Amino acid sequence: MKRNEHIRELSREHHFGLLFCWKIRQGLKKGVDISRMQAYVAYFWKHHLQNHFEAEEQILFARIQHSLCNRALDEHRRIRASVEDIGCSAAVAAEQLIFLTDSIDDHIRFEERLLFPMLEQELPEQELVAIGAGLAALHQEPISDNFPDQFWI
Repeated sequence: MKRNEHIRELSREHHFGLLFCWKIRQGLKKGVDISRMQAYVAYFWKHHLQNHFEAEEQILFARIQHSLCNRALDEHRRIRASVEDIGCSAAVAAEQLIFLTDSIDDHIRFEERLLFPMLEQELPEQELVAIGAGLAALHQEPISDNFPDQFWI
């Protein structure tokens, strides 16, 4: 799907979010110790997802009042709560990781298929340019996932 150049960076980050989900699912399939995946959840939140959510909320969703933006914000809250539960629990259940990966996967697909196309259509070009400038200021370094424990292999 062709994405407007000014929000393309968010779609690139979504790729890493889907890859995160795949890695956790692979770890679960392989029976990897859950504490290893719990550490990856904390890493991914700190280095990727938290900043991605803040960029979307402050730069993208703040530009328009729309029910799809409200839905995205609600989904962000649920995902944040899930990450916090996983991070605070001494004993994390596989179901918690499944819920998190399903939530992130569904959320990314919602944004790519419904929310972003609506924003591209509804926002004037000058708003999209301003969004692109705001995102560029936040994304000085290329995205990478350097988690040392490759439990998914």
